[in-house]
Amino acid sequence: MKIPSFLRLGSCSLGVGLALTLYADSTIYLPAFQVVGQETSLHGEAVSASQGYVGSDDLALLMAEGAGGLLESVPGMIATQHSGTGKANQYFLRGFNLDHGTDFLVTVDGMPINMASHGHGQGYADMNFLIPEMVSMVSYLKGPYYAMVGDFSSAGSASMSLRNVFAQDFAELALDEYGQQRFVAGVSRELEAGNTLFAMELEDNDGPWDLDENLQKRNGVFRFSKEGAGQRFSLTAMAYDASWDATDQIPDRLVESGEISEFGYIDPTVGGRSTRYSLSANWRLDDKDQRTFASVYAIHYDMNLWSNFTYFLEDQENGDQFEQADRRQLYGFNFGKSYYHVELLGKQTTHTLSVSGRWDDIDRLGLYATRERERLSTVREDEVDVKMVSGAYEMRVNWTPRLRSQVGIRFDNTDISVLGDQVENSGDAGDSIASPKANLVYTMNDNMEWYLSAGESFHSNDARGAVVGVDPLVASRGHEFGFRYQLAGKFNSSVAFWSMNLDSELLYVGDAGGTEASLSSERSGVDWTTFFAISERLNADLDFAWSDGSFAEGPADQRFIPGVVKKKWGGGLSYRLSDAMSLGLRYRFFGERPLIEDGSVMSEASESVSLRISGKHGDWEWMAQVSNLFDSRDPDISYYYESRLLGELAEGVADIHSHVMKPRRLQVSLKRLF
Repeated sequence: MKIPSFLRLGSCSLGVGLALTLYADSTIYLPAFQVVGQETSLHGEAVSASQGYVGSDDLALLMAEGAGGLLESVPGMIATQHSGTGKANQYFLRGFNLDHGTDFLVTVDGMPINMASHGHGQGYADMNFLIPEMVSMVSYLKGPYYAMVGDFSSAGSASMSLRNVFAQDFAELALDEYGQQRFVAGVSRELEAGNTLFAMELEDNDGPWDLDENLQKRNGVFRFSKEGAGQRFSLTAMAYDASWDATDQIPDRLVESGEISEFGYIDPTVGGRSTRYSLSANWRLDDKDQRTFASVYAIHYDMNLWSNFTYFLEDQENGDQFEQADRRQLYGFNFGKSYYHVELLGKQTTHTLSVSGRWDDIDRLGLYATRERERLSTVREDEVDVKMVSGAYEMRVNWTPRLRSQVGIRFDNTDISVLGDQVENSGDAGDSIASPKANLVYTMNDNMEWYLSAGESFHSNDARGAVVGVDPLVASRGHEFGFRYQLAGKFNSSVAFWSMNLDSELLYVGDAGGTEASLSSERSGVDWTTFFAISERLNADLDFAWSDGSFAEGPADQRFIPGVVKKKWGGGLSYRLSDAMSLGLRYRFFGERPLIEDGSVMSEASESVSLRISGKHGDWEWMAQVSNLFDSRDPDISYYYESRLLGELAEGVADIHSHVMKPRRLQVSLKRLF
């Protein structure tokens, strides 16, 4: 095993530790070190059965695979990977194949992560810039019922909060049997002028594949925060750089014939590199019965991604490898004000207004034919400018001690300009959309609440399609009925029955490596989430989701939506063996799904089990985890399309292309606290 220089120097690096502040989309803040999570009572606060918090203790039990895996803390969410570790995960929720984020909004410290008109696919949400240890909480909202979230949020949203300080400074080294070497560290100081925090993550990883990933990832964070006199302020700088080789999905026919292993590859030169730098600030002022909040951010992003999904189908001489390039600056702001205890018609009301703006200044959006990462020709190259301005209003009314409501309206306007290397690809477009929201809550008793929700939302389409006739903004409509039963600190269970209609699907096209607008659709399903503190030592959680979806138009025998997951369920147990040692067990089931519109080809279901034991002795903490405990060889993800290998017929072969789960893997880590 090669030992990178950063690990040899790791003992000279100073580590990091973490505290707790929540920035939800509506700018909610929690005091430092307040413990919140699955057991936290939302009685009197929640407006739907599909929202909640996941605290840092719960995130630690998740056994997540990287930063993208943290989104599996959202009940019903599946995060998979069909390519290299440096690429964004692919997500599934509520019957949506979300690709890399088409209809699920992710924010970190107030910054949107989904990229509009991204080079690889609309809504691309790459979480790799985020150090998992920096996340103090995930606040999630499922469904289109909340006025303070907009583009990409039809299926839901997740807001990740960053820590202001660490409980203790730390340095940690993690290794696995397939070449992962990860060093993460951080330090924070509570000073009179404010809190300062620094964190860093350095990772090299080859992975279990026949072709080494050669992942090299570097992350750094500096954060300043201050609290006092009713005000809170934070300023955060983040930097990320990564490069990797990839093993994309491979055709089942080659694995079945024994020509390659299930961990094999076709094109050894695919992969990518990506950089991201950001500066963000958040501020809040509480003054009697008012709250004022504001945030601003600036992001520089650069990505080059090389893929080859069809091999020699289109170009029998050079192959079908292509490069997608994206270089942009992204700027945005959010400003709002809340008014509490406002008496209206004899009722106590709360009013929140906000205005936000976002500007994606994309100076290179390119698609190129390549061979071994060398450009052969330009398919298209564009400069793209996407601006969006939004306004939102919410009103909450307490009608009686048992009945409350929250209604809202959101307005979004976008202006798009595309300057292409080909005249026919250039143009301007604009669109506006209004999205009403309504929630009604009935409190049955101190433990149980009933919820009724309805609302509209939208997703934006790629600017390159919007200037040639595709609608820039596409509406969605959702309805939900549910309930929540809670015994504070002991038991928390929620059930939601939901439905969703989209005016146009965004579908991932496996052989093109991108998304395209498609037909209107309809979905329905049920979510059930439960947390149970069985004893002082033993906790359990269970998450079940069932959904059904189809196109609302087109031939009757062509209405299956590729990627709709009917069943997802999972859960875990955590047992505290002693004050210094704990044990965790998690299970995940990812159900089968149609791969083509007539439903004749289905993916396999997959399931996995992970086991973790951890402990502490003095200033040292250790962990050992076995992922995929039973060494399942189920596919992590599958697609169905035509591809061609050398020697096959010119028209190609229609086949399932899969990316297998990582095999059973032992990972160990050692952390030093300071």
